[in-house]
Amino acid sequence: MIRIAKLTDYGIVLLALVARDPAGSLHSARDLAERARLPLPTVSKLLKAFVGAGILVSHRGTRGGYALARSPEQVSVSEIIASVEGPIAITECGSGAGQCGLESACATRSNWGRISRTVQSALEALTLADMAHPLPTGWNGSASLKEAR
Repeated sequence: MIRIAKLTDYGIVLLALVARDPAGSLHSARDLAERARLPLPTVSKLLKAFVGAGILVSHRGTRGGYALARSPEQVSVSEIIASVEGPIAITECGSGAGQCGLESACATRSNWGRISRTVQSALEALTLADMAHPLPTGWNGSASLKEAR
């Protein structure tokens, strides 16, 4: 089974909370932890990663907090995942040369690369704006997300 790590899932939940609020709204780590019902240390770790990746900006001071660095439509799910987990690759050999001792003789390596690129493209097409809004009840995946709304 291919899975997104729980920490990444939590990160998307946090960013979706930020994206639902008016542009420029500031959020404290404590506020986000309470709203998402997540431990404060986990939230702080994620916020730091998102600032480092340029997804969030941090404002210091008593009235400081975190805000999106760009509009939710400009932040891809791929970018969010990569900021927490690193480059997206389905197999070790898809994350860079030299990761597997069987690379030179592997008959399926190029196909795994192709699969990784397809998954990457799909995640790049999905944005934080998409994730911030629930899909309609009964949506079955046959229509695009934009058609579903």
